[in-house]
Amino acid sequence: MSRIGKAPITVPSGVSIAIDGQKVTVKGPRGQLEREFHDRVSIAENDGVLTVERFDDERQSRAIHGLSRALLANMVTGVSDGYSKELSIVGVGYRAALKGDSIDLQLGFSHPVSVDAPSGITFEVPEPTKIIVSGIDKEAVGQVASEIRALRPPEPYKGKGIRYTNEQVRRKAGKAGVAR
Repeated sequence: MSRIGKAPITVPSGVSIAIDGQKVTVKGPRGQLEREFHDRVSIAENDGVLTVERFDDERQSRAIHGLSRALLANMVTGVSDGYSKELSIVGVGYRAALKGDSIDLQLGFSHPVSVDAPSGITFEVPEPTKIIVSGIDKEAVGQVASEIRALRPPEPYKGKGIRYTNEQVRRKAGKAGVAR
């Protein structure tokens, strides 16, 4: 049996779960998330504990079992605590500025790049070289952070670009000088 799938999910206080067939709605202090789950699994709530069970032992059912449990746990954590990703900007003249609910980025192009926040996502710029992307949906937070990083990924020679704060960038040696 799936080690991830069989682990129960404890529901923190202040979070309510509504299960309607395969549709699960999770409400908490930070907002509400809802998701339709695959029909190979069943979700049940007993005394503040969520469990995910699969109907058979087919290969796809085993895969869906662990996935469904992880998605459900992310929904519960998202509405209670929320998620955030921190990005660092490295490079001379590279910076970010918050303009309403969007950010303007100077990334060495001839023009500034503007990124609008989708619904449910907020941006923070505590300093010009840091961006914090936060929200209740883990998937959306990761996707938006990935799209911002893709605007100028870190390059291996000088390390300039946008990277996750904990990301290690492998550096390469530059051109070797000609020995005469």
